Amino acid sequence: MENQKENQWISPEEAYIYVGQQKLRRGYTTGSCAAAAAQAAARVLFGEEEPKTVELTVPKGLTLCIPVHSGRELELKIDLLKDGWCGVVKDSGDDPDVTDHIEVVVSIQPNPTPGITIRGGQGVGRVTKPGLEMPVGEAAINKTPRRMIREQIELVQQEHPEWEGVGLLVTVSIPKGEEIAKKTYNPRLGIEGGISVLGTSGIVEPMSEKALTDSIRLELSMLKEAGHKTVLITPGNYGKTFLSEGEFSSLAPIAPYAVKCSNFVGDTLDYCVQMGFDTALLVGHIGKFSKLAAGIMNTHSHYADGRLEGFTAHAALCGASRETLFALMQSVTTDEAIALLDREGIREAVLDSMLTKIEEHVRARAGETMQTGVILFSNQYGYLGQTAGCESVLPRLMEEYGR
Repeated sequence: MENQKENQWISPEEAYIYVGQQKLRRGYTTGSCAAAAAQAAARVLFGEEEPKTVELTVPKGLTLCIPVHSGRELELKIDLLKDGWCGVVKDSGDDPDVTDHIEVVVSIQPNPTPGITIRGGQGVGRVTKPGLEMPVGEAAINKTPRRMIREQIELVQQEHPEWEGVGLLVTVSIPKGEEIAKKTYNPRLGIEGGISVLGTSGIVEPMSEKALTDSIRLELSMLKEAGHKTVLITPGNYGKTFLSEGEFSSLAPIAPYAVKCSNFVGDTLDYCVQMGFDTALLVGHIGKFSKLAAGIMNTHSHYADGRLEGFTAHAALCGASRETLFALMQSVTTDEAIALLDREGIREAVLDSMLTKIEEHVRARAGETMQTGVILFSNQYGYLGQTAGCESVLPRLMEEYGR
């Protein structure tokens, strides 16, 4: 079975990554499933025999050979199965979630409207609240999967010139999507009737908790062995990107030394203290680090959320109107919450209040032996603020790393 799964990759060595010392198998996203099914469905519609596999190069640059299934084998409402249709079963690799092994089905039929029109069918959610990647009323099929679907269909059209320029209606369906959606955050986000079709890289990178925490400990140990006493911590790539731009670009040369803590903020601070680091700077997106204001030190949504509750509580402390407090609790994203604070003219006051609590909780976790600072940012708004501790932490970090 394992060899069969390896064969889904053109280069079998790309099927695995090492997290710490653990070898974990990659998977592919619902977006990749939809794109592969779209290619297969187009081939059927254009007169080819139904393929057993399709080759798909995902945005990450890796190439997969994905098995496809006949739509006739799938449990779908018959009115969605027109002309060309095929399905793909999602393989999440060694990072299984509730969407692992779901079937993603794509049907394609000629359409009087020019171009390629993509819609959501059975089991694909619909956006009902603003603030998400797709506008209200649209199927919850994000931009990258939409692009991948179009590219795969256009690829097959080039092989069949008689179909170039013909309007096509593409329906993406997930037979068990509505049932699975009840186990996700989709209803809370305002996505109703099913799950989302997601994926920016096309690949599901495995994230074993033990492997990740072992990897964090190893990175810190290497820094310690190299003689460092200060450490830069960020949850992931967003933090490194932020540090390479704007007013903190002076930290860009230090970014390669940053330890990626993922969701394990508390564990990372514990390891820093255990290994004798005396200074830590944490740089994180407001979507994750706003949780620190409530003392939530594992920021994965499976453990706790509290982002909007935190914004609402601190906005109330800063005198926000009842209308704004209600709107904050109904927000879908932290960027939407910040926009509401701007409308009320209390963004700075609320973020300062939150940063005070963040500093309190981070200091409590780190103890008295280590100085800490925290910087918040947003992809949309950029730099949002920093704790008082940054005043002493930033110079230490710059001095130690020779910048």
